Amino acid sequence: MEKENKRKDILFLCSANSCRSQMAEGFARHLYGDKYEVFSAGTEAGGINPYAVKVMDEVGVNINGQKSNEVSSYSDRNFDVVITVCDRAKDKCPIFYNCSGGECEIKNWNFQDPASATGTEEEVLEIFRKVRDSIKEKIESEL
Repeated sequence: MEKENKRKDILFLCSANSCRSQMAEGFARHLYGDKYEVFSAGTEAGGINPYAVKVMDEVGVNINGQKSNEVSSYSDRNFDVVITVCDRAKDKCPIFYNCSGGECEIKNWNFQDPASATGTEEEVLEIFRKVRDSIKEKIESEL
């Protein structure tokens, strides 16, 4: 018999798994690691953006040890919750939802892509901080 208090498997999915889904994974693990087994992936693996690591460190969440994964690396895993953090991932992966027992909760949270920010380093960091804060607020209100 399966334990009733089993942590749910949650996947954050975006296009490159370099910023938004990495920040979401970090926050979910940091805030709700007792409730969720947290993963992230992208339609392709782009490596973790150093600005994402920096702005997460600013709020005490270390994502430096996380890995950038392609969604195909989870083709044999069932998830309870799948959250796309950009419309591109939602549109490119509409059939990938490996769900526990055939059903899972699917959400789309469309955040600005901070990796496309331009300007000075401080201007780019401000965009990353804005997206980081939006992701944290969403996770706190919806998970």
